[in-house]
Amino acid sequence: MYPQGRHPVPLQPGQSFKFTVLETLDRIKEEFQFLQAQYHSLKLDCEKLASEKTEMQRHYIMYYEMSYGLNIEMHKQVRQTCWVNSLNSFACGILALQNG
Repeated sequence: MYPQGRHPVPLQPGQSFKFTVLETLDRIKEEFQFLQAQYHSLKLDCEKLASEKTEMQRHYIMYYEMSYGLNIEMHKQVRQTCWVNSLNSFACGILALQNG
C-alpha cells in the first residue's frame, strides 16, 4: 500500500528501477509515517472500544443486581401472600365453627 497521494509511476519502455539512497529513505520515511498514523488511529479506536466495553459491563452488572433484587422481593411477596392466605383460611375456619 502506498501512502495517501502516492502512486507508483509506471516505467517507460527501456527504463529501469534506479533509486538513489535518499529517494529510498524518503519513501521508507513516508511509508513509516503513514503506518504510524494508521497505528495511532487504530489505537484510539481500541481505547474507545475498551471504554465502551467497560461501560457496557458496568450497565450489565447494574441491571443484574436490579433483577436479582427484584426477584428476591417477588419471592418475599409470594411468601407473605401465602402466609396471609393461610391466616385468612384459618380465620374463616374458626368463624365457620363458631357460627355452625
